[in-house]
Amino acid sequence: MNHHSPAFSIGFAQTADDLRAAQRLRYDVFVTELGGDGPLVDHANKLEQDRFDAHARHLLLRDTRRSVQDQVVGVYRLMTQEGADAAGEFYCTAEYDLTPLQQSGKRLLELGRSCLHPDYRGGSAMMHLWSALSDVVTAEGVEVMFGVASFPGTDIASLAAPLSLLHHRHLAPENLRAKAHGAGAVPLNQIPQDQIDRVAAVRDVPALIKGYLRLGGVVGDGAFVDHAFNTTDICLILPTDAISAMQRGIYARGQGLG
Repeated sequence: MNHHSPAFSIGFAQTADDLRAAQRLRYDVFVTELGGDGPLVDHANKLEQDRFDAHARHLLLRDTRRSVQDQVVGVYRLMTQEGADAAGEFYCTAEYDLTPLQQSGKRLLELGRSCLHPDYRGGSAMMHLWSALSDVVTAEGVEVMFGVASFPGTDIASLAAPLSLLHHRHLAPENLRAKAHGAGAVPLNQIPQDQIDRVAAVRDVPALIKGYLRLGGVVGDGAFVDHAFNTTDICLILPTDAISAMQRGIYARGQGLG
């Protein structure tokens, strides 16, 4: 448990050591905590990595009151269309057909590998990351942010209620509606809307996803069962209005600081 008041600083990874710090936190969360794996995961050095890292920027949240080797407590991986072109595709492409987004003519930013150290969940850490994201959006003219967000586990029956709630209440408009494809694709709509226990379903939606939805985020068509990461993924899409809501919320909270 974190027993001190954090002293946050935030910025993009600049060095190989910075990137490894991000990958160590990702390993702790996605591999150790969630049971994930991947072809490039370095178990010996406890680094969660993949081929997209070389074409993306990593936004790092540090608590400078921790030991130097353990200061990175939050990560976002950001990929522009240019980065995706260099990589050959967006990360999400393996799970979702992004044609509607890519044909929208809007400036896109893919959010990925978002994670927080367990000691910093439920506090102001995510607002610091969102504040920095807001700065990137403004500086680069981003119009739509998107990325996969995960439910832990791959048992669709146990996730049927929250997935169905997302379908009935938060489905993206057709012009932005990425669609799950491939062997892992499953329908979001598992239960008719009038049969959902809404209170229980909302409770079972992960906090980060609920945060995006409160801003006006929407979801793609279908979910994707990712057995390698032991998760069930949805495609979250934050169009211009949701981005504006994020920026207003940060401003109302004093830039998310404190």
